[in-house]
Amino acid sequence: MGRLQDKVAIITGGNSGVGAATAILFAKEGAKVVISARRQPQLEEVAAKIREAGGEVLPVVSDISKAGDADNLIAKAVEAYGKVDVLINCAGVLEEGLKPIDRATDEDINRIIDINTKGTMYCMRAATAEMAKTGKGSIVNVASVAGVIGCGGAAYVASKAAVIGATKHTALRFAGTGIRCNAVCPGTIVTPMVAGMNPANMDADMFGQMGKHSDLKVQPCMPDDVANILLFLSSDESRAITGQALVTDFGSTL
Repeated sequence: MGRLQDKVAIITGGNSGVGAATAILFAKEGAKVVISARRQPQLEEVAAKIREAGGEVLPVVSDISKAGDADNLIAKAVEAYGKVDVLINCAGVLEEGLKPIDRATDEDINRIIDINTKGTMYCMRAATAEMAKTGKGSIVNVASVAGVIGCGGAAYVASKAAVIGATKHTALRFAGTGIRCNAVCPGTIVTPMVAGMNPANMDADMFGQMGKHSDLKVQPCMPDDVANILLFLSSDESRAITGQALVTDFGSTL
């Protein structure tokens, strides 16, 4: 307990899945948690759980695909708590059906990159400006093993590969300043977003190709598995680690 005592942690996508699990865990570890998502009712449900457990939380409704919303999120955290110590970029979306590049739609490409890539970059841009004032901070981006080996729909793969690139760039930009940036690249995670995928809409060709590069019998990650890794990378225990993209998939893609 107390691994994030008195730190201010912003978590996007904090209304469900990995984001919610991370927010609850960070609050237990002493962080003042700012959670963000587009859907207010679900966001308030997570906030209520944190408060019931004695934690401190500020829910902020945001659409991070809009630069103004990302800026406002960081500003609200600073207004409430005076600083930003940790940014966890969990917010993300999938296309429906694992569409490969020759079947990807303009709508999927624009929507997924707007949220997964541009939203992450907007939040990092705003957060690093605040972190620079204190000379310390940890950013952890939830990317995906899809961005490492290409398994997934084309738009999703591209969005997560870009997040890994932005992670390495940000780590390089701030190396030696006390501001760190890393990425976690999970395999399949059991979350409402994944559970909502309709098997009937899966692209059979793409799914078959993915099966050649991963062991589908290996267990998937649970949200708490990823949250525990995010906790380590956010804490001072990992202060020497920056610019890394850590695959966390129980070895399914080895």
